[in-house]
Amino acid sequence: MIGLAAVALLLLGIVALQVRFFLRRRAQQKTTWNALVARLEPLNFADLERIAKAYLEPRANQLELQPQAMWRLLGGADGLPRLRRNAEVMLDLAVYVQRWNFEDATIVAEIMRRDAARLQKAINQIEMAMLLRRQSLRIPFYIHEASAAYYLMRQRLLALYETSHAGLLPRLTQAL
Repeated sequence: MIGLAAVALLLLGIVALQVRFFLRRRAQQKTTWNALVARLEPLNFADLERIAKAYLEPRANQLELQPQAMWRLLGGADGLPRLRRNAEVMLDLAVYVQRWNFEDATIVAEIMRRDAARLQKAINQIEMAMLLRRQSLRIPFYIHEASAAYYLMRQRLLALYETSHAGLLPRLTQAL
């Protein structure tokens, strides 16, 4: 009896997930490119890029950014949800490219989804440490990982637009 209930619960979860994906896909099909770009929130990308490059391109002074400085550059607690929401919009913008370049956009969107998963995991770890009020020594590493994932998503999206629809690239670059 318990096994049957567990199977039913699992099936219900799978159906709910499929319905969610279906509804999201349908909403994306009705959304215009301008509406997607308008959902991007302002972010100081130069600061985020500084953190990301310190992680992705280590140099002799790779430890020059202290945790407090990284937190400030990221935008503090307000910067985390902004990164998360912008990552979702960037994924939607990559999927949007499928309308005129299906193959490239599908591959790049999948790579970006993996970047987004890393971003989400890092943000969740930071938020959990903040919620539990722990001064985790790992928070700076999560800040690096979140910044790097966001940076890579942005670079991948811009490269996709450069090869697929260069006419929209200047507006996208400005919005990001």
